[in-house]
Amino acid sequence: MRHGFVRVAAASPSIRVGDCAYNAASICAAMDYADLQAVNLLVLPELSITGSTCGDLFRQRTLLEGAAEALVSIAEHSQKHDLLTFLGLPVAFDGRLYNCAAAVYRGVILGFVPKTYPSHNDDARYFSPALGSNMLLTALGREVPFGTNLLFGCGTVPGLVIGVEIGADLCAPVPPSTFHAANGATVIVNLSASCETISSSDRRRLMVRSQSARLASGYVLAEAGNGESTSGKVFAGHCVVAENGEILAQSRRHLSDLVFTEIDVERIDSARRTIGIPYPPADDRYVRIGFDFNEHETLISRTVKRMPFVPSAPHELARRCADIIGIQARALADRLERAGSAAAVIGVSGGADSTLALLVCNYAMRILGREPDAVIAVNMPGFGSTKRSRDNAKRLSVSLGCTVREISIVDAVTSHFKDIEHDISNLDVVFENAQARERAQILMDIANQSSGMHIGTANLSEQALGWATYGGDHISMYNVNGGVPKTMVRHIIEYIARTSDNGELSAVLKDILECPVSPELLPTNDGRTEQNTEEIVGPYELHDFYLYYMVKWGFPPSKIMRLARIAFEGKYQTDEIKKWFTLFLERFFSQQFKRTCQPEGPQIGSVSLSPRGDWMVPSDVTAALWIAELTNAT
Repeated sequence: MRHGFVRVAAASPSIRVGDCAYNAASICAAMDYADLQAVNLLVLPELSITGSTCGDLFRQRTLLEGAAEALVSIAEHSQKHDLLTFLGLPVAFDGRLYNCAAAVYRGVILGFVPKTYPSHNDDARYFSPALGSNMLLTALGREVPFGTNLLFGCGTVPGLVIGVEIGADLCAPVPPSTFHAANGATVIVNLSASCETISSSDRRRLMVRSQSARLASGYVLAEAGNGESTSGKVFAGHCVVAENGEILAQSRRHLSDLVFTEIDVERIDSARRTIGIPYPPADDRYVRIGFDFNEHETLISRTVKRMPFVPSAPHELARRCADIIGIQARALADRLERAGSAAAVIGVSGGADSTLALLVCNYAMRILGREPDAVIAVNMPGFGSTKRSRDNAKRLSVSLGCTVREISIVDAVTSHFKDIEHDISNLDVVFENAQARERAQILMDIANQSSGMHIGTANLSEQALGWATYGGDHISMYNVNGGVPKTMVRHIIEYIARTSDNGELSAVLKDILECPVSPELLPTNDGRTEQNTEEIVGPYELHDFYLYYMVKWGFPPSKIMRLARIAFEGKYQTDEIKKWFTLFLERFFSQQFKRTCQPEGPQIGSVSLSPRGDWMVPSDVTAALWIAELTNAT
């Protein structure tokens, strides 16, 4: 359970309508299987002890007594497992009948939660709506809390607080889970018995996803399935687990499946602190019932993506690429129009970042109804520029119809070295940074000449690492790439290459993507650059991984390391991951001064390092605490 991971499961065991003893045995078998899978929280369907399709039999004392006896046998069976189980049954109380969820743990019934909104059809015929306050009823010789305002909190997993709703409660305009979350619930369980019709599974997924997103919570739903009466309906046993708007796992329909995964309650807590969910006021009528799981290491079976910024499904990736370049271009078009800029001036190196920025400039001109030659594409070869990069920069600019200029910076920088008395054979940081600053000066001046705007190209990952020359490629008049992580840059370019009807553009984009990532600031060897960015600062896929979990979720280094080992198993060794993570932390903290005065640009995703409200950190903060934890991480 370290790092807030709790293994949860939803199951739809095969039942017989009205056969409480059989159903209890089936539930106990599901509990046994869940325990074998190291599950700690198990959710079963609505009225799972009796079946939800008993009809008028719910009015029979025999059925109600059989359900109570079955619950006792299940509670006794639960002593064997470190497993909190929620199961459904009818409960008679004070002359009324309620559709309830019972929470069972280690031989004890912790509480009964009645359904708040019995559905308008069969449910309301038999069951009363929930009372407005908590009560006590007697079960297994002890008084047990009964009511909708119950939460179940785990003492050994800080942040794990469980709220309950039943079936159609989720469909209410304001579901009970909204109030549960307002009072501290981080995981919602739903015991349901909704029938299966065309598209009902899509609607179910949508509702579970959206409620978990709205509440920034985990959500575990178990649907009734095999064994329910098919006299007029079919029940598919569709179980769904979601977290913060993302489906983590779901069962196959029409099969008696148990589906399990891990919910990260630390991530939920982080989301609530970061986003600031506007919940309703807390209610002092809520009662929190405590329990304690045995402490152990939860194995992580849920998928940990190597590239969290990049959608896995091809259609989602294509849509993301189109959305990003659309946001970039719209922002730039508005900025150019409002500033009265006649041109967009951009340095084009033949690398991926300047390529994306140039494509954005071209798109922005189309939005404004201007000719493509209003984009001035400037290639500025220096000491390390390769012929391939220069050729690609020119081909790209021409294929887009830009105004093309090439200005060598070699003579200017050589003269500058003489002025400052720097040995040109000394290939140190002065040698590299002088080239970047000379290029920035040229672009700024051309922007002034053309009544234009100098457009920056630095991406989000470079900002995180401070991989830019202060006063050089670090500055511009507007940066369109500042919200785009490096791992997405290449996908956007590939998307445009694949979808463009401009054959020459597609060809040059594909060649640009095949080139190594390099600033090309050091002299070439036989026409080839020997300066590879990822050999110097590390793989960008790792840095984007660190960035995502550190900035978006606020995870500690030890947890990020654990996730990275899972995500990159078979590609990077633990020592490599820790080495590049250490470098990331050192650079991320020490280079804040560059981000403090970075140019304006559009926010693209949920991770932004803009000093104008998204990432406000003092420039002289130290990384010591984070590096110390990483050093001690196992």
